[in-house]
Amino acid sequence: MEEKKLNKRERYKARLKPIDYYKDFETIDFENLGEGDRFYLQDFGIFTTDFLEDEFTIRIRVAGGRIRREDFVALGEIVKEYDLTIVLTARAGIQLHDIDVDDLLEIHKRINALNLTTWQSFGDNVRNIVTDAYDGVIEESEIECYPLIEQMQNYILKNPRYVGMLPRRVSIGISGNTLNVGSFFANDIYFALAKKEGKFGFNLYMGGKNTEVAKDVDIFLEKEEVFDFFKAFVETFYKHGSRYSRSKTRLFYFIEEIGVEKLKELIEAEYKKKFRSKGELMLKKGEFSEFKKLKDGSYAFVYQTNFSKLTAEEITQITEFASKYSLEIRFGIDQNIYLLGLKEPICSLTSPSKSSTIVACAGNLCPYAVWSIKDETRYLPLELIEKHSLYVGFSGCAKGCGRHRHTDIGLIGLKTNNFGDTEGGCRVFIGAQHSYGESVGRELFSMVPFVHLNTTIECIIELYELSGYDDFEVYAKEILAYYSELFLALWHLKCLETNRCIALPQQKQRVTEEIERDLLFTNFEDFELVDDDFKKSISHKVKELWTVKGEAALYTPPIKRTAFR
Repeated sequence: MEEKKLNKRERYKARLKPIDYYKDFETIDFENLGEGDRFYLQDFGIFTTDFLEDEFTIRIRVAGGRIRREDFVALGEIVKEYDLTIVLTARAGIQLHDIDVDDLLEIHKRINALNLTTWQSFGDNVRNIVTDAYDGVIEESEIECYPLIEQMQNYILKNPRYVGMLPRRVSIGISGNTLNVGSFFANDIYFALAKKEGKFGFNLYMGGKNTEVAKDVDIFLEKEEVFDFFKAFVETFYKHGSRYSRSKTRLFYFIEEIGVEKLKELIEAEYKKKFRSKGELMLKKGEFSEFKKLKDGSYAFVYQTNFSKLTAEEITQITEFASKYSLEIRFGIDQNIYLLGLKEPICSLTSPSKSSTIVACAGNLCPYAVWSIKDETRYLPLELIEKHSLYVGFSGCAKGCGRHRHTDIGLIGLKTNNFGDTEGGCRVFIGAQHSYGESVGRELFSMVPFVHLNTTIECIIELYELSGYDDFEVYAKEILAYYSELFLALWHLKCLETNRCIALPQQKQRVTEEIERDLLFTNFEDFELVDDDFKKSISHKVKELWTVKGEAALYTPPIKRTAFR
């Protein structure tokens, strides 16, 4: 049997550890980087590619999303001085884009001289550890997690054994609040608030990623045990994680290969004591609100960013306002900015967009994204999304930084010429059970051209409204889940074609294809199947509806609402 070979990154690590590479950091010729240089630089927060040699990105860790006002001011000054683009990441961190090669070293030094760090924000590391933006400050806060996050971060930060040396990146989420607005089940590890024998602690979920939910591994940890578990896990993953096929090195695949029980056995050997079985999960779904009353009687204001993007002027306005009223600044995993400590629910700041429940990746600021998410949000029915507090994930490529499979409606950018003269479009997913980590979203359409995206999402929302449910996750669980993806695609397409939304009927069990056929023929008078095949019928119908000729998009009239008959 052929011996497995280490993947390319592991071969670089074997020749030179990232921590040793950093010793010569100031002498690096950033204008002439090799492939290995690009791998190593990610471990210190620097990213570039061979096709964007003179343009760099720096990512900054912001532990738990908490940032000092003076550090935010300093970042704003750097952004303004070097004319950079700044975005908040979906891990409550910061990315600086459009950095010229000649300015890179100086900017990197200035950032790391603050109470911030760029270390291990990219690469094969424990990434920025996230928590709820209201950690420790609302009535629903049972355990403040920030001290644990600092303890975990300090342990791995600049630790020679772990800097860039894990088999793959590890994302960690922890929340001590019963009420969570954002979901943490996309993390490799999620410490979820739980209660056992009258004491609050955490149930453990493992193996999440952008296309999978973290699974319950039947472990309960008290607050005082979290750090020891973290150390044991990191050492276990370092020793035993796969270092071969790069596409199979995430924790999810490690669990898939050896099983949960074997993984627990390996971690327990490092942990030095037996695990306790899980407690009762203390998790409730929350909803976004612009103002939130805190447990000390003060209020928080949520500044909604322009789909994660900020300007130097905005940073100045936010920090001046925060300084004037002695407010604390926090970043959320929803890419919004939380200002804590207002005496009244009043704020003179005006958010630039309606982005409260929309998570977007960096778009074309990242070389992997095929289009500009910040621009393409104009194709979204933002008022409808806001009206129903729908969670939307917007990713520019398959890497999924917008968590598109962990939201009510998920979008992933694509390029295609299948629909004529169109610049691109989205793959559409719906129906994730994201709040409690039950399932990721299912594919509705493999491609919707941008010019038809708004109407398509309006149709999805219209059908939801007709269902009578007031929570999209409940609608997905009690209506959408009983039908096949192909049937749902055909149903939505016929609603779009006839400009008439007909509510999906409620079922008591998963329906057969025969029942799905009967429903389509009964509710759409002119319905026909191509070669008696759902897939072929979808392919035919999308081409018929969405092909664009020249630069003019097809006109799509408003959809009429019709209850199920």
